Amino acid sequence: MTKILNVRNLRKTYTSGAKDLTVLDDINFAIEKGATFSIVGPSGSGKTTLLGLCAGLDKLDTGSVELCGQELSQLTEDKRALLRNQKVGFIFQDFQLLPTLTALENVAVPLELQGAAHAIKDAKNLLHKVGLGDRYDHYPSQLSGGEQQRVALARAFANAPEILFADEPTGNLDEETGEKVIKLLFDLNKEMGTTLVIVTHDLDLAQLTQHILRLKGGKIIANETTAVS
Repeated sequence: MTKILNVRNLRKTYTSGAKDLTVLDDINFAIEKGATFSIVGPSGSGKTTLLGLCAGLDKLDTGSVELCGQELSQLTEDKRALLRNQKVGFIFQDFQLLPTLTALENVAVPLELQGAAHAIKDAKNLLHKVGLGDRYDHYPSQLSGGEQQRVALARAFANAPEILFADEPTGNLDEETGEKVIKLLFDLNKEMGTTLVIVTHDLDLAQLTQHILRLKGGKIIANETTAVS
């Protein structure tokens, strides 16, 4: 199988005052195209930092990250941004919708940036798929948390990404709403054949993915394959 993400000997250190703090140390793993993968660990274990490095949002200190066939350290910031715009989707805990745009406009933005001929039509179709066909003209402030995350879901899949990174996607949602959002996430992911990488502290959510990478103190303590087919 083709590896869509390959992480080798990754290390990340931050300077805090006079001390160096190693957040990630000797991280090695790979993800096959089309797989579902979760990264779990306690607070401070390096989960979100690892996601940022894998997605090219941050620069690593040593090691390498190959994403969608491209070695990130060899790309300029502009080329990393282009790679993300064309091949990567994101879902965040705090939704990160643009408050001055409607639900429809939020979803259409990545399509319009790519010059899609039918951006509005495609955005409406995605909003319909996540059950928000009657919320096109609503602004984020007029939507519940669950509705906002569903808009974020639609936006994340708008550019038909090869890989989607979800950082604590249910962190700001109640249990029932979170379950509905996760079902939509997995359904859309399966329909579009996207590779899914979820950062979460929720072990029940992690068990829904095919692979679980466990972090503790910035190190991998387990890389498991689950019973999910």
